[in-house]
Amino acid sequence: MSQDITADALNMIRNAKKAGKEHVEIKKISNLLIEILKIMKQEGAIKKYKIDVKKRHIEITIGELSECKAIKPRFSVDKSQIDKYRRRYLPARNLGTMIVSTNKGLMTHEEAYAEGTGGCLIAYFY
Repeated sequence: MSQDITADALNMIRNAKKAGKEHVEIKKISNLLIEILKIMKQEGAIKKYKIDVKKRHIEITIGELSECKAIKPRFSVDKSQIDKYRRRYLPARNLGTMIVSTNKGLMTHEEAYAEGTGGCLIAYFY
């Protein structure tokens, strides 16, 4: 495993989905990963997640998900560049979500575009 907890967790989710599993257990936790999971749950990519603080792991139930990956290197974008990266990482115009880290917290690329703010690209899923 590498030092990037979010990239490792997203790879574990993607591999479990490809293997036909509904549940996956991630043994490393970070605040960034928890915020990403909140956004993925809002968008329906995962059904639910349960954080066990004592054992320091997360149990995830996978929902409607085809692909999820961390974006490396983490590009800094402004409002005008969001559309360029959306075309690069997402398969169609209204399909998928990119997660952007802004000064107002993590949000989807659509929310960042609507607010007129840029940030750092973290991950995408569809």
